[in-house]
Amino acid sequence: MAHSILSKINFSLGRNPKIERRKDWRQFVPEPYSAVVMIQADFEMAWAWRWSKRFHGRMREVLEKAHRERQNIPQILDLCDRYKIPVTWATVGHLLLDCCRRENGMLHRHIPRIPEFENEFWKFNGKDWFEHDPGTDVQRDPEWYAPDLVKDILKRETKHEIGCHTFSHIDCRDEVCPPELFRAELCECKKLAKEFGIELKSFVHPGHTIGNLKVLAEEGFTNYRTDYRNILGYPKEQKKCFWELPSTMEIGYRQEWSMEYHIKRYQKIIDRAVKAHSVCVLWFHPSMCEKFLYDVLPAILAHIDQSRAVIWPTTSGEFTDWLNR
Repeated sequence: MAHSILSKINFSLGRNPKIERRKDWRQFVPEPYSAVVMIQADFEMAWAWRWSKRFHGRMREVLEKAHRERQNIPQILDLCDRYKIPVTWATVGHLLLDCCRRENGMLHRHIPRIPEFENEFWKFNGKDWFEHDPGTDVQRDPEWYAPDLVKDILKRETKHEIGCHTFSHIDCRDEVCPPELFRAELCECKKLAKEFGIELKSFVHPGHTIGNLKVLAEEGFTNYRTDYRNILGYPKEQKKCFWELPSTMEIGYRQEWSMEYHIKRYQKIIDRAVKAHSVCVLWFHPSMCEKFLYDVLPAILAHIDQSRAVIWPTTSGEFTDWLNR
């Protein structure tokens, strides 16, 4: 409760997200707009949670969370169409598969294995990184495969972007993930994306495990999101045509906040972006609870839509294409 109160105080004082101001803001916000708003979704299904400390190996809860994400995504897409707001779907590459099979008892044997590790969110101490992968298909185990949802995203009236969230939701830190493993994951994602007619440009490191940026740039990605702190600011060009997009805030449900406060908070962030002439990067997990999906998310998207004269709602790939023009 104390943390929630402090969060509200910092928000009301304009400390969270921190507002960065620049006189040359027009370099990052095209005419005739006053702000840019990007929304990213971390599209992960069961892959994000199998080594999660939160679930401690309770696979039933992992699968329930993945099932909720599968149910929510079509409804999120309906909302995006209603308000004409695009989303960058940072997608775990394995979800592009409709099936996978064991070869000599091993799944995805061409991808190097990550060694045991522990970070803030996960602890991997299993025998094989892919040991939870059922090695079946989307009909039998829809929590691990989602080509149908990817196709739904691509066919929508709203022009969304499919981004990359690694092939198997790995820890990308340099001290954990060797470059050859990271490159293998990216190459597998790019190969599968090409079968859908997708060119991958945008990347999100799972669990904010920032690393292997040299490989990421070499593989042709144009942008990646960071989450060092919440900020209404501007992208940073780390290499030529390769941009860091600092996160503004996660769109998420907090039990101690009312629905009215959730709505007011996120709408106020958008208004602050317009006033500060800044770039706003919001992100969410599609496995959000029903109350948030039905009560809060529509209000956020409607607010962006109503402010369309001064806001450019865009995808990360489209925005960095504009920056690299």
